[in-house]
Amino acid sequence: MGHGHRHHHEADQGDGRLFLAITVNLGLTVAQVIGGLLSGSLALIADALHNASDAVSLIIAFGARRIARKPADSAMTFGYGRAEMVAALINYTTLIVLGLYLVTEAVMRALDPQLVDGWLVVIIAGVALAVDAATALLTFAMSKKSANIRAAFLHNLADALGSVAVIVAGTLILLFDWRLIDPAVTLLIAGYILWMSLSEIGGVVRMLMLGTPPDLDPHEVVDRLSGVPEIERIHHVHLWQMQEHEAAFEAHIVVAKMDWAKAEEIKNALRDKLLQEFGITHSTLELERATQPKAQDSTIGHDAQDGEEVA
Repeated sequence: MGHGHRHHHEADQGDGRLFLAITVNLGLTVAQVIGGLLSGSLALIADALHNASDAVSLIIAFGARRIARKPADSAMTFGYGRAEMVAALINYTTLIVLGLYLVTEAVMRALDPQLVDGWLVVIIAGVALAVDAATALLTFAMSKKSANIRAAFLHNLADALGSVAVIVAGTLILLFDWRLIDPAVTLLIAGYILWMSLSEIGGVVRMLMLGTPPDLDPHEVVDRLSGVPEIERIHHVHLWQMQEHEAAFEAHIVVAKMDWAKAEEIKNALRDKLLQEFGITHSTLELERATQPKAQDSTIGHDAQDGEEVA
């Protein structure tokens, strides 16, 4: 009961941090857009658009976080935990689209430099930096355990770095009237957004595609299970991530001569090995009597003959 209460309290506390971060980011976005229009700074508007995406990403993360806590039901027998991964995919995709848009706008501005009010840029970007840093701090702890929150955190981290770049640009405009620095900084912001998003989105797609957990080697798992004396062969192995921190395993286990009254004992021994050595909490094991091995049986995955037609 104590553990459940603590988990519920931590979840509510996390929701509160996200809600506060959303409110602050929405207010900052409005201020940055107005400031960018008044000053004529594309870099400031670019930072505002990125900040708007921060607010949206936080809203998506907040909603997915709450959905993910729903228990399994007849519609979602594995539960709703993957809602957070779907949210992360949406957030990284929007970051990539935003980054490409900013590249296009920066190139157009570089071809036609505009007058920029350096003082207004520096002041608003300074406020933005403070807000972005505060928002990043609100989500930093949660980002370590959740790809969903990490996507939102990286939104804010990139925005904080973007604010620093905008401040530098505004200062250089004030000192040297370097108008090309505005689109140049915009390109830097866009480049960082694209690099960050493309480096993170692969892991999210991997999980949604039922990929093997990155820290687990299915061949190593099979080798460890094959060390159990009664096991003759293992095939039709599937190892995937049910949720971000929960791996699942299923396999056909071919056993040698044995007393079939010990079937449950063997299964329990294998499940204990999966849990203790690999942290796999969900396993489905089908025991089979030893027969002549079939050449087409696959250790990993399944064969076309299992319910599939071969052209």
